[in-house]
Amino acid sequence: MSKRIKVALAGLGSRGKDTYAPTAKLFPEKMEIVAIADIDPEKVKAVAAEYQIPEEMCFQSAEEMIAREKLADVMFITTQDRQHVGQAIPALRKGYHLLLEKPISPDLDECREIVKVAQECDRKVIVCHVLRYTPFYTKIKGLIDEGTIGEIVSVNSVENVGYWHQAHSFVRGNWRNSNTTSPMILQKCCHDMDILLWLTGKTCKSVSSFGNTYLFREDKAPEGAAHRCMDGCKVKDQCPYDAEKIYITDPVTGVQNGNTDWPVNVVALHPTVESVREALQTGPYGRCVYHCDNNVVDHQVVNLNMTDGSTISHTMCAFTAYTAAGNRYAKIMGTLGEIIADMGENTIQVNVFGKEPEVIDVRTLATDFSGHGGGDNRMIEEFLDMLINESGPTKSTTSVEQSVESHYCALAAEESRLNGGAVIELDTYRR
Repeated sequence: MSKRIKVALAGLGSRGKDTYAPTAKLFPEKMEIVAIADIDPEKVKAVAAEYQIPEEMCFQSAEEMIAREKLADVMFITTQDRQHVGQAIPALRKGYHLLLEKPISPDLDECREIVKVAQECDRKVIVCHVLRYTPFYTKIKGLIDEGTIGEIVSVNSVENVGYWHQAHSFVRGNWRNSNTTSPMILQKCCHDMDILLWLTGKTCKSVSSFGNTYLFREDKAPEGAAHRCMDGCKVKDQCPYDAEKIYITDPVTGVQNGNTDWPVNVVALHPTVESVREALQTGPYGRCVYHCDNNVVDHQVVNLNMTDGSTISHTMCAFTAYTAAGNRYAKIMGTLGEIIADMGENTIQVNVFGKEPEVIDVRTLATDFSGHGGGDNRMIEEFLDMLINESGPTKSTTSVEQSVESHYCALAAEESRLNGGAVIELDTYRR
C-alpha cells in the first residue's frame, strides 16, 4: 500500500464533514480524500470545493459510490446508524478497509455479520470508539495495567450528557427515535461500554438496567408552551431548552456570540444569525422539546456483572451541565487503591492505600485536546499508520471484534430496561 492513504468519505454530516475530513489537512503526508458521497448536494458541493474533489468523484449516496470500482484504500462510513452495515459489507467485499462510525448497528445479527465479513475479506475495520485514544483514558489505562491500584473490584462511571446536548441530539436531532436510529444507551454510551471494558480488561457476564424518558414528553409540557420555540411561546424566558437561547444567544453555543461550529453548523450549513433563525422557524431544531417525536431515554443506569465477580455501574443522564472539555467521570476501585478521574477537569487522582494522594493534571501530558478530548485526531492518525505500515491493531486501536462486545453490553442493557430490569446473560448475545 502507498504511504499516502486514499480515502473515500461516505456521509458529510457533523462527524464526516467537520471531524474526519479536516484530518486530511492535519496529516497531508498520510491521507488524501479522493471521493465523497452525501444525499445533501450542498454539502457535497462545499466539501468538493474545499478538498478539490473532481465532479466525477462526487456521489449522491454512499451506495452509488460503493457501486463503482474500488476508488480508494479505505472508506470512512459516517452515515446514519441503521445504514452502516448495509454500506460496510459491500464496501468490504470491494476491498476497502473501513473506518466505521459508531454504533456498528442496533441490530445484533448485523453486528455479528460485519465481524464475519471483515474476517472473510481480510480487511481492517476500526470502529470510532475515540475515547481509547485520549490522553485522559490512555493515562488511566497505563496506571491500571501497571498495577497501581491492584486488581479492579468495582467501577462507578457517569456520562453527563448535558441538558442542551440532549435537547439538540436526542430530542430534536437525528438520534431522537430508536425506531429509526439506535437506543440511547447504544448511540451515546457504546463509547462508555467500550472504554470500561478496555480499561478493566474484563469480560461481562450479565447486565441489568433501568431508565426512561422522564421530562421530554408532551404530558410534561408547561402551560403555554408553543409547539415551536419561535412561535410566541409563553414560557420561553424560563425554559433552558429554548432553541433561540441554545443556537443564537447563548454565550458559548450561540451564533450571535461568534460560534459557527457545532451545534449551530448542524442547524445551518453556513451559520449566521439570519440563517440559524430561519432554520429554527421551519426546521427540526426549532421544535419545542415537549412536542417532538423522540422516544429515547433521558436517563439510564446500567449494572454489569463481570465474569471474575467484579462489578461496573454506569449512569447516563441528560440533566447535567455540559462542558466542551469533557463530560465524563469515574471512580475505579481496586484492591490496593482507587482512581478518581474527571474528564471535564482533566484530572486523575490516584489514592494508593496508605500513601498520600497524587493528582495528575492531564493537560501536562499532551497539547491536542480537540475533538473528544484529543481522541478524534489520534484515532485517525493511528489508523493511517496501521495501514501505511501494514501492521495489526495497537493497544488502543479498536478492532471490530473488540467493538462488538461494547455493543452486546449496550443492547443487553436496552433489553433489560424494556423488560423491567431483567438480568440478561451476555452469552446469549455471543455466538
